[in-house]
Amino acid sequence: MLVVKIGGPVYRIGVGGGAASSVQVQGQGSQDRDLSAVQRGDPEMEQKMNRVLRGCIESVGQDVGQDVGQNPICSIHDQGAGGNGNVLKEISDPAGAIIYASRFELGDPSISILELWGAEYQESNAVLVRPQSMGRLKRLAQRERCPISVVGNITGDGKIVLVDDLLTPVPEGGSHEGLPTPVNLDLQWVLGKMPQKEFIVQSPSPLLRPLELPPSLTVLEALGLVLRLPAVGSKRYLTSKVDRSVTGLVAQQQCVGPLHTPLADVAVVALSHLDTVGAATALGEQPIKGLLDPGAGARMALTEALTNLVFARVTDLRDVKCSGNWMWGSKCGPEGGALVRACQALVQLLQGLGVAIDGGKDSLSMAARVGNDTVMAPGTLVISAYAVCPDITATVTPDLKCPEGKGALLWVPLSPGRHRLGGSALAQVFSQLGEDPPDLEDPKNLDGAFRVTQSLIQERALSAGHDVSDGGLITCVLEMGFAGNCGLQLELDTGDPSDSPLSLLFAEEPGLVLEVPMGSVPHICQRYRDRGLSCIPIGHSGPYGPDAEVEVRVQGSLLLRAPIGSLRSLWEQTSFRLEREQVTPQCVGQEEQDTPHRRGPQYRLTFDPREEPPLLRNMGEPMGGRPRVAVLREEGSNGDREMAAAFLMAGFQVWDVTTQDLCSGSISLDGFRGLVFVGGFSYGDVLGSAKGWAAAIRFHPRARAALERFRQRPDTFSLGVCNGCQLMALLGWIGPQQAPGDPPSVALTPNTSGRFESRFVTVRVEPGPAMMLKGMEGTCMGVWVAHGEGRFQFRSPSALPSALSSGLVPLRYVDDVGDPTERYPMNPNGSGGAVAALCSPCGRHLGLMPHPERGVRVWQWAWWPPLWGRPTAAMGQEAPWMRMFQNACEWCLRWPHGEE
Repeated sequence: MLVVKIGGPVYRIGVGGGAASSVQVQGQGSQDRDLSAVQRGDPEMEQKMNRVLRGCIESVGQDVGQDVGQNPICSIHDQGAGGNGNVLKEISDPAGAIIYASRFELGDPSISILELWGAEYQESNAVLVRPQSMGRLKRLAQRERCPISVVGNITGDGKIVLVDDLLTPVPEGGSHEGLPTPVNLDLQWVLGKMPQKEFIVQSPSPLLRPLELPPSLTVLEALGLVLRLPAVGSKRYLTSKVDRSVTGLVAQQQCVGPLHTPLADVAVVALSHLDTVGAATALGEQPIKGLLDPGAGARMALTEALTNLVFARVTDLRDVKCSGNWMWGSKCGPEGGALVRACQALVQLLQGLGVAIDGGKDSLSMAARVGNDTVMAPGTLVISAYAVCPDITATVTPDLKCPEGKGALLWVPLSPGRHRLGGSALAQVFSQLGEDPPDLEDPKNLDGAFRVTQSLIQERALSAGHDVSDGGLITCVLEMGFAGNCGLQLELDTGDPSDSPLSLLFAEEPGLVLEVPMGSVPHICQRYRDRGLSCIPIGHSGPYGPDAEVEVRVQGSLLLRAPIGSLRSLWEQTSFRLEREQVTPQCVGQEEQDTPHRRGPQYRLTFDPREEPPLLRNMGEPMGGRPRVAVLREEGSNGDREMAAAFLMAGFQVWDVTTQDLCSGSISLDGFRGLVFVGGFSYGDVLGSAKGWAAAIRFHPRARAALERFRQRPDTFSLGVCNGCQLMALLGWIGPQQAPGDPPSVALTPNTSGRFESRFVTVRVEPGPAMMLKGMEGTCMGVWVAHGEGRFQFRSPSALPSALSSGLVPLRYVDDVGDPTERYPMNPNGSGGAVAALCSPCGRHLGLMPHPERGVRVWQWAWWPPLWGRPTAAMGQEAPWMRMFQNACEWCLRWPHGEE
């Protein structure tokens, strides 16, 4: 077999990474060595490499000559720590290989042989390929413009040999005799059984002090501090600057509820756009509690991960797997002993639950020299739990739904009767730790609660659910109210007057809080009690609205009464302060001003999405007679798969086409009825939105001619989404009519917020010639946006009023009552006139910044209005955005009478 490197060229990146990061204390070594060890990512190269790998998998079974039905890649290993020196040794073990330095693609010609062997540039894989399969692999790599190099071959002698032929390259089949071999090792020596290493660790007991709280501290005063603690408060400043809908497979992202509050417990992704089977994952970490008791911190980390994961339906608790990531200053004093105690406690709990860890990572040198001081990070274990999700539509979110106007709140404590404040958020805001942290004493309680909750989720018996974690029980309940924009009443009475209200409300003992219909309380409580668990009614939700009040009573005494909107402002305050450091302050001010008073969007449909257009109902299944659409992508595009799925479901035959295909002439557009320019970051958008893509078309005569010929045909349509919309604007396909040779009449410029925005916004469909939106006029509904340059700007001052009056603006951003708005973030980019899309005067060419292809399934929506019915796997209905893709197919089938 041939040894092949695929992906990025060799750069002086991550050189000596392992050596530099594994010293006892950072900052003690050479500064140059530390800087050389720093990684830099190249996501576009990573994507190109992964497209080649996926192409190898998806070409299985295709007739490609002598290699029919086989994946050209026999073995694959990703490059990471140790660089080529590690990945090539391991992929060739035990047979051995000879590697030639001159055959690597060098990003820097001054690379030394040592740097070539040890650099840890990440976007590169090693693969083994049979010689007869190299042709197909090279064609796939060429199509994706991904570097590929045959660097050596398997020898069978059990050795790894690196030939330094950088100055005198050895031709294929030639001899390397007389050339240096800086690596010439028996693989048995370097990958065989290593001798056991012995560590001597210290385990002294920490000096703990009782928690001392101000004697007159009220619940509202405590909340004013706890809700603003970064670990407890809103994470809105993080969630909106990352693409939460990319791939169209995201069934549960970070935000929930009508106001898209960042409170999701669990992440859920689908395995296919056409099914409801997927995967769920959740996180847990409790480093502050680990400062008091490393064993308790480890147990609480796993417990938090599982009490988050429980709100997605999974196959079984024993099917859950975990990744354990350890970050510890284990080489400094007693921290080694703390690490051992944490590991032992975790293993014991894992065994009690029947849950396995099947991977992980460690950073065991978490100490740094700063001047004369050594600064150590708290020992931290991050648990990532994941499992198969048989029904991605069954996920329960934390936002209160107020079923039938009022929902019952149930508390399922996993350490009943205990209210320990050690390591809590309340202790932290007074710069203390306390002495007794919360813990999970009995694994059976977690096992039982997980299984009962899962069965209730399968029965659709829960309307909302959240885990008790940072901030305690009161924070858990309030967060459910924040997300649901609902008031609530909380009543706690333990029957023990010695239980202080602050410990009851702010203790972070593990547990669950559930919202259920009022009539189901006895039945659900009994289900938990049958497993030996406590299930305590603690109040109810409702009414709905930002002015609805929260009332908290403990042992019969009223301790808190305040509007949910004002408490949510406290919780959001720190996030907005952090937001001002990364977003235009005026935009942050608008969002902060509006959020406490928002009631949520009012969606309105002017058509029935369950009714297919008549020609589609009778089209039948054979693919041959379906109209063909080309999904065009470029380097950096990332929206092609979900776009293909949307058009496939609408009745099209879908083809994957690259700009390289058009440039090479391997694909012609003459047989296609539709052309789609998809979203992403073409060429990294380093020149500006879609400018690199536009240049690749404009300055290549074959590609330019193919697109212009397609555009001029009267039986074709085109759609550009996000980056594709930016491209259509640059090419002059959308907006007011312009003379040949004139510059584009509209440009897409950076968002007024100054950053990338990922939001689920509300848009209104306007009347006009846009073919794909026919019959949808007047509809207001949610849609994903994900862009950094989405602000429509017209060259002529009169162009925007003209476009609005002539119906060339088929989508506009609207506020909660359905009126066009320029306020942030309901208008995420600041487009004048609330413009979200433009079409051509003929209506056949449409460009829009939102992503309707990521909203054709109900489970893809960030929020689905309760009045529209709760989505289930058995619904079998598409979301309303499917109509625009169906309209396109109907139009193609009606041609040449498309307007009839």
